[in-house]
Amino acid sequence: MPSRNILKVDVAASFYHVYAIGAGKRPVFIEHADFEFFLDLCKRYLSHETYVNSVGTPYPKLYGSVELLAYCLMDNRLHLLLHQHKAGGMQRLMRGIMTSYSRYFNDKYDRSGPLFATRYKASRISEDDTVPGVSRYIHLIAKDWRTYPYSSIGCYLEPFAADWVQTTPVLAAFAARDEYTTFMADYPSAERQIETLRQELADSGQKL
Repeated sequence: MPSRNILKVDVAASFYHVYAIGAGKRPVFIEHADFEFFLDLCKRYLSHETYVNSVGTPYPKLYGSVELLAYCLMDNRLHLLLHQHKAGGMQRLMRGIMTSYSRYFNDKYDRSGPLFATRYKASRISEDDTVPGVSRYIHLIAKDWRTYPYSSIGCYLEPFAADWVQTTPVLAAFAARDEYTTFMADYPSAERQIETLRQELADSGQKL
């Protein structure tokens, strides 16, 4: 199960649930372009392809070091399920994404100061067999989870090619893709498990 200790423990070959909330629970995504910019940052760092900036300098590439398995971006918070292969991969990814996104958001909306309440929280998942349950928890954060545009659910319900979202570690627990769909739809029978995850993953001072 996820560790109740929400400190960032940097362990190789580990799964993590990562989450961050806007400072004062204020929005960190206001319009469609904001969500897209954040996801483009994920793609930049996690894709097999190398991306370069406006002067041709390559951005850091973390493909093979850390994988994004699932995500859900809401107006005032974000949830990610990561698989860290190499120690330090998660920290490099989150530092790069959150720094770049905060700069983008503050410049765009003419604001200053921290965008997020904390840099981010990470809870290590200590048993591989709970990884599908955490992915379900993340996808269900959106009430209209089947059609929500800012989560990775589309990568799971339909064959969707995105080399920066790795579904295999989750889908490996199911004989076929449609079994994951059943797993998602059957969440009322797993309310106790979902509530346990909610309690163990949530920061004691914040309602996720």
